[in-house]
Amino acid sequence: MSAVTVNFTLEKETKNSVRYKEVPEEGKAPVLGSIYVQKWYAGSSKNISLTIEKKD
Repeated sequence: MSAVTVNFTLEKETKNSVRYKEVPEEGKAPVLGSIYVQKWYAGSSKNISLTIEKKD
C-alpha cells in the first residue's frame, strides 16, 4: 500500500461548496485536479491537504 498527500488551494466558492485546485509537485502531473468540499466543513480555509492511500 502506498499513500500520497495532495495539496489544494482555494479556487472558487459556490453556493454550498468550495472548489479547491490541486497544487502538483514540481515536475509531476496532478493526481486529482479539482475537488469540491462542502462549506460547512471547509469554512474559511484557503488551503487543504488530502491523503490518498492505494490498496491492492
